[in-house]
Amino acid sequence: MDPPTILVLFYLGPGGETDIVEKYKHLMLQMNLFYHDVTKDQQELKPSVLEEGQVCVVYWSVLQSWCRAVVESLIVDSVCCTARCLLVDHGEHLVVSSDQIRVVTQNFLQLPFWVKRLHLMGIKPTTLQVDVLEERANYTLPPQPVVLLDLATDPTPIMLYVTVGNIKICVNDDLVAKKFALYNSQLAAGYELDEVDQEPVMLPASILKQTACTTTRVAVPGTHFLSASCWVRLFLKWLNPDLLDHDPDVVPSGPSKSTVLVHSALPVEPCSSWDDAPIMEHLRRGWWRAQYSTLSPADCYSWPAMARGCNTLVISQNSEQPLSYLAPFLTNILLSSIFTCQTSSKGPIAVVLCSGWEKAQVVYDLLEEIKVNQTLHSIIILLGLKEDEAKAFKIPKNCLLLVTTPFTLVRLLSCHCFLFLRLSHLVLDEADRLFTLAPEQMVTILQHFQKGNLKGEPMSRCHQLVAVAKRWSGHMGHLLANYMPHPCIVLSVLEEVALYADIQQIVLVTMESKKSSELLDLLDLNPNIGQKTLVITRSALEVEEVFKALSSKSAFCLMVHETLTHRFDCVMEQWREDIGPSTHIILGKPLFEHQGCHDLICADSCLSESVLFISERSTSHSVGILHYLERTCAQLPPQLLSFVQGVLAAREEQKMDRPLCSYLKTIGVCRDSSGCPDRHRLIYHLDQPLLPTTGLIEVQPLYVKTASVFYGRIIRKECHDDFQSMVTDLTSHYAEKKLAARQVKEGGLYVVQEATEFHRVKILSVSDRSDRLFSSNVVWFIDVGKTEEVKSYQLLELPQRYHSVPSQAVEMIVCGVRPADSEKDWHPKVTRAIREKIQGVPHQARVVFTLGRTVFLDPMVCVAHIPGMRTVINEYNVHTEILNTGMAVKNPDHLDLLRALCQEMGHMSG
Repeated sequence: MDPPTILVLFYLGPGGETDIVEKYKHLMLQMNLFYHDVTKDQQELKPSVLEEGQVCVVYWSVLQSWCRAVVESLIVDSVCCTARCLLVDHGEHLVVSSDQIRVVTQNFLQLPFWVKRLHLMGIKPTTLQVDVLEERANYTLPPQPVVLLDLATDPTPIMLYVTVGNIKICVNDDLVAKKFALYNSQLAAGYELDEVDQEPVMLPASILKQTACTTTRVAVPGTHFLSASCWVRLFLKWLNPDLLDHDPDVVPSGPSKSTVLVHSALPVEPCSSWDDAPIMEHLRRGWWRAQYSTLSPADCYSWPAMARGCNTLVISQNSEQPLSYLAPFLTNILLSSIFTCQTSSKGPIAVVLCSGWEKAQVVYDLLEEIKVNQTLHSIIILLGLKEDEAKAFKIPKNCLLLVTTPFTLVRLLSCHCFLFLRLSHLVLDEADRLFTLAPEQMVTILQHFQKGNLKGEPMSRCHQLVAVAKRWSGHMGHLLANYMPHPCIVLSVLEEVALYADIQQIVLVTMESKKSSELLDLLDLNPNIGQKTLVITRSALEVEEVFKALSSKSAFCLMVHETLTHRFDCVMEQWREDIGPSTHIILGKPLFEHQGCHDLICADSCLSESVLFISERSTSHSVGILHYLERTCAQLPPQLLSFVQGVLAAREEQKMDRPLCSYLKTIGVCRDSSGCPDRHRLIYHLDQPLLPTTGLIEVQPLYVKTASVFYGRIIRKECHDDFQSMVTDLTSHYAEKKLAARQVKEGGLYVVQEATEFHRVKILSVSDRSDRLFSSNVVWFIDVGKTEEVKSYQLLELPQRYHSVPSQAVEMIVCGVRPADSEKDWHPKVTRAIREKIQGVPHQARVVFTLGRTVFLDPMVCVAHIPGMRTVINEYNVHTEILNTGMAVKNPDHLDLLRALCQEMGHMSG
């Protein structure tokens, strides 16, 4: 059996290091000048044949340099030829396409390879059945061989010493002490591992950090150096970071003045910034770091866990930003994808699941900006409901990372399940929304992922599941229990921590003047079991009032607030003391005060129930409180429900100057009524019909806003000449003289020229930016319906006689359809397909409902006249065309919901 081996960078010896380093630097410089020379025929430099063991030159994008290498294995398919190479002067493995490989000339082979093969003297591993790719090892005997491919055939035996600070460690002895290896003498004596010996030994989390600066010395003739980052990566190939049970920790997060709950199967050693984050070096650079310059408290604890491949669940306020997980997640993938790409199966090794197409596009665009697509060949897939679409779709064979939605992934799994056999990394972006919008699809995906973990190829069983969200939900408890063994859970939103901890929520509605008496009635001051109660108030004054009321009942009460900082230590010492039966200790503090005390209390408290007093002073928070309590099992007081209904009604009253919610019109309901700025009630003088409410009309779409919403003109035979005469007059008027607008005012009417046409526009907003040479204004084309930004110099004066001509643009909505897959908005390719078909083309339509200047159409068809006959035929139905895209479903309740709103308006006006 071969002994364990490592790769080191080989230098000559003391006194000769500077010269040899300069020689290798010169070699690298000459190689790059040669292979970057654009005057050379690159085809002649490409090898005619590639085979294992071949010495060549490859391009390494990390250093942006050409490097000497040896081909270790080849991956050939119908798409491309890829080679896994060892960089013989850097000790790195690299997977490159054949286009990035060049022949090596004799001039560049004069210096020996800078990598030397060594092995640890006097020890042999226990069963290190890793092959390096899996980064895991079992402890059973007999020993099995571990092989790291290298150039030398006769490795040099060494004793390896690691100096960490002032401590010098012999790695040979340390591996035996940690039961990862045995001395040769033990093997000769027939040593066997007992049950205790086979328990895994933990490594510190810092071992994964790529920025470590430990110096390693090798005890062989001459002096050899091995960087920390290099030997740690190599030792991880055969040291086993198996998971151990670990108690949850509540840890203060430092300068952010927030508390983070960390519940992890492994001890978590947090990072503090980008500089010491455990991510690959090239991920530290780029515009995204400026955009995401400061790590949140949750990032500091979750990034080390993600980077080391742990199952990780993060609840954080900034979880909506993909950058909150991409850097450590990509680090883990990029370090492992080199090896997993050698497996026999095809298909992606990682999938990022997003709640909708818009978020999926954001994630994919970030991957392009981070420049990992050239390595991972990531793609975005969004498939519709067409039966043959998923079956006909071909995933590129070199694709390692897939960005998609749960609905699309389930369709792919149903047709191409065999392409996801090596799926080993799964990210749930906005996990709470994924389970809300696609619960059945998520179950299917997770079951497939779990089966792959149990039955996948041996080389790809290192599974990782990452879930990020802003809110905790019951689905996540199921996720942790069934699909995330030994997870690292990081929560930085305290109200979500209460849900995660399953703290019982009790709500009491009372008058402000009666809160103190209600509190006294609630507290048991002589309990059978010792109790601690934390009372949180709005202010220091309220703390004083609570303290006075409790003291009057001879209760053992402590008090802290911002004017009592000198008493913090004393109070916390008493608060932490063990208490016996018949003892009740009460601590009162304001909600906002000294953070140090806040952290100590949170870290020391183990809450079993939470009592919330709601009074008339809670008006501004009542809606948020209700939405939070709805996510718990708390019984909601009827007074709170009725009070919140009144608050919501008052909020709607304040939106009377806002336009009617667009989602309410297009699908019948608002997708986010709590956060939507527009109104959701009809107002008679704003929404009374100004156009036909029933009957057949002829329409001409001029501007298609979405697949089901467009602006255009209702073609009226009796008014047709008036509008056309205005268009003709405007064309003649500006053919003679184009008078630029002298003064641009908001609300004013002007003219903008597009090609040979002149359009009336209304100024919606005037730019006040003085740093622009030409100011821009947002205008509405009143006869077309579109809104655009135009430069001030493009605005022409509109003759006064045309100001009174009514605007021609009418909003038209195709009824009875909505986006498929619980999407909020139409996918651009659906809108594009409908735009190409209907824009500028007259259609026949039936009006079924009208609100203000918005007409609802069902059906809307394009008719064609048969030459020489009075017969017409329907070429297509727009409603059907939208459904045929495969990204839409029927919406039969659309009109009923609109009519219900209309009835409500009738009751209110009556």
